[in-house]
Amino acid sequence: MRIEVFDNQIEAALKALKKHMLKDGLFQEMKRREHYEKPSVKRKRKQAQARKKRRRALQRAGSLERD
Repeated sequence: MRIEVFDNQIEAALKALKKHMLKDGLFQEMKRREHYEKPSVKRKRKQAQARKKRRRALQRAGSLERD
């Protein structure tokens, strides 16, 4: 990840960096790594994410068919 600073505009560069990190999910990753996560909890979290992703895909597919 690379953010260039032009004319000492550090605030704008920080804003771009934060936006990029949010988009990539790095803030969530850092928060998740703050504490140890048991393998069973990790497995349940991944399963929940998969269900959520599948549900979103089905909703998108359903809305495309109706249009």
